Amino acid sequence: MSHISNPSKLMRNFFFGAASLLAFAQVQAQDFKVAFFNGQRVLDESVPAKIASSRIEQEFSKRKKELDEVNERFRSAYRKYEKDAPSLSEVERLRRQRELTELDQDFNRKQRIYNEDLAQRRQEEAIALGERALKIVRQIAEAEKIDIVVQDASYVNPRIDITDKVLKALSK
Repeated sequence: MSHISNPSKLMRNFFFGAASLLAFAQVQAQDFKVAFFNGQRVLDESVPAKIASSRIEQEFSKRKKELDEVNERFRSAYRKYEKDAPSLSEVERLRRQRELTELDQDFNRKQRIYNEDLAQRRQEEAIALGERALKIVRQIAEAEKIDIVVQDASYVNPRIDITDKVLKALSK
């Protein structure tokens, strides 16, 4: 009840509390260090990412070549069918259509399996690289006494971006 009776005292206490809170917040903000890390750049630009990409390309090159050969067999058979179709008997035309359908289905099945395996392999490499990058981010944060490292942001001041440091450490 005494607070209501003296509005000036209430206002003075309010302003004193607000000023104290503001001063405390400024002191805390001075001790708080933030950094930014662009994980996508690491996946796109790092030396280990490029090495992994080359390794995967080499690993899957034989299967890619086989897939291209199956596709070429289908295309060749289709061109031959189109050329021969007018002179084929009904039975022969249906037999060749079935062969084309089987070749197309075989190609689509092999292509789907290839794409799934390739995506899985890329994902495995990305996860391994991400884990290495996060260890380096932690090491940098500890060494530079960074309180928080943000990975997604609408705007980042370049002075708090540690991505180049991570890229450099990954290339060692």
